[in-house]
Amino acid sequence: MDSARRTSINLGRGAVLAAVALLGQVVGLLALVAVLLAFGVGLVFLFPPAVRLARSTTRLNRRLARRWSGVEIEEPYRPAPPPPVPWSDGWYREGRALYKRPTIPAYNQRLNWYVKDPATWRDLLFLVSDLWTGGLLAAAPLLAIAYGAVRLATGDPVGAVWILLAVSVAYWYAPWAVRLYGRVAAALLGPTEKARLAQRVSRLDAARTEAVDSQAAELRRIERDLHDGAQARLVAIGMTIGAAEQLLESDPQAARALLGKAREASATALQEIRRLVRGIHPPVLAERGLGDAVRALALDSPLRTHVTVDLPERASAPLESAAYFAVSELLANAARHGDATEAWVDVSGQGSALRVTVTDDGRGGADPERGTGLRGIERRLGAFEGVLAVNSPVGGPTTAAIELPRAFRVRPVPLSPWRYLGGICWALWPVALFPQGLVAMVMKLVGATEKSWFLALHMPEPFQWPVIVGMILLGGGLLAVAIATTARIRRTVEGACV
Repeated sequence: MDSARRTSINLGRGAVLAAVALLGQVVGLLALVAVLLAFGVGLVFLFPPAVRLARSTTRLNRRLARRWSGVEIEEPYRPAPPPPVPWSDGWYREGRALYKRPTIPAYNQRLNWYVKDPATWRDLLFLVSDLWTGGLLAAAPLLAIAYGAVRLATGDPVGAVWILLAVSVAYWYAPWAVRLYGRVAAALLGPTEKARLAQRVSRLDAARTEAVDSQAAELRRIERDLHDGAQARLVAIGMTIGAAEQLLESDPQAARALLGKAREASATALQEIRRLVRGIHPPVLAERGLGDAVRALALDSPLRTHVTVDLPERASAPLESAAYFAVSELLANAARHGDATEAWVDVSGQGSALRVTVTDDGRGGADPERGTGLRGIERRLGAFEGVLAVNSPVGGPTTAAIELPRAFRVRPVPLSPWRYLGGICWALWPVALFPQGLVAMVMKLVGATEKSWFLALHMPEPFQWPVIVGMILLGGGLLAVAIATTARIRRTVEGACV
C-alpha cells in the first residue's frame, strides 16, 4: 500500500511538472513575442513585464524542484541596480541627459539590467524547451496510459499492452523522472559562474561596509576602554607617586603607604590591559590555533562546556579570529540570555570549509532580529562569506551552526573515468532524446511518410513505438548519468582538502 501510494504521489507530481512545463511553454512563447515587439517594432515597454512573468514561472520551477526532488537551485540573477541618486543640484543625470524625477533613469537602468543579464535569456530558453526536456519525461507513464486508453477506446487491444507497460514501470520510473526533472532544472536554471561572481561581489561589498562600520565601532570601544580604564589608572598612579615623592622627606611612613597603593593600582592596570589585549586577539589563538583557543575559552566559561576539535590544518589568522569570537559570543549569550548550564562545541573541517556548531541546554528563543549579539556575529562572518544558522525553539535547546568556506586548501583531483563517462553522456543524450525520440514520436503521430534517418520509423510497425519510447528513455538516462557524474566530480572537488 505504501509503495502504491508513493507511486501515485510521484505520478501526480509528474503530471503537475508537465502542466507547469506546458504553462512555461506558453509563457516562453509570449515572452519571445514580447521580445520581438520590443526590439523589432520599438514597443520596449513590453519587455520588463515579460521578463518578470518569465522569472515568476521559473521561480515556481525552482520551488517545485527543491520541494519534490531535493535539488536546491539558487537564483541566477545578477544584483538589481541601486536606485538613482540625485546630484547636488537635485537633478538626476544619465549620460548627457538630465531629469527632474528619477522615473526614467530608474526604468532605463532596470531595462539595461534585464537585457544584459544572461539569466534572462536562459530563463526564456528553459521555458521554451522545458516541455520537451523535462515535462514529457516526467509525465511519460501517464501519457502512455492515456495513449493506451485511447487505443482501447478505438478497439485496438494493443492499448492494454501500453497500459500494463506504463503501470509496471511507474514504480521505479516516476520517482526517477521527478529527480531527473530537478537535476535538469538545476543545470538550466542555476547560476553561471559569472552570476555567482556578481552575487559574491555584491555580498562582499555589503559585508565590507558592515565590517568597516564594525571595525570603527570596535576601535571606538578600545579607545573608550583605554581612556576610561587603563589610562585613568596610570594617571592616578603618576599622581600617587608624585605625592609619595613630596612626603618622602617629611613622612616616610605615608610615602611608603602611597607607593604600596601605586603598586596595587599598577597591577590592576596591567590586568585591564591584558584583558583588553586578549579581547583584541587572544595570545593562545595566535600561538596554539583555534582548537586550543576554544578549549581555553571553555575553561573560562561559566557553563560546563564540552569541546570536540577535528581540523585538518590551521586556517588563516583572520578567519580563526572570526570563528573564535563567534564561539565566545555564542557561549556568552547562552549564559546571559539563555540560562544554560551546559554547552557543546564542535569544531571540524567539512571539505574546504570550517564548520563550528555550538549547542546549549538553555531556554531557547534566540533571534538575530532582537539584538542578542547574533547580528554582530553575522556581520563578522559576512566579511569571509561565512553564514550563521540558528535553531532555537522556545524551551530550547539552541543550536548555532557557523560555516566559513574556503578555510582550507583544496588538493587537485586527478582525472578519473567519471569525467570521460560524463563527457560522452553529455555529447550523446541530445541525439537519442530529440531526433531519434521526440521528433520521431511527432512524425509517427502525424503519420509522416518520410522516414529519413529516424531509426524507429525504419522498424516494423509493432516495434516502432517501443523503439521511440526506448530512445526517449535512453536520452533521459544519458542526461541523468551526465548530471550525476558532474555532481559526483563537483562533490569530490569540494570534499578534497590537504
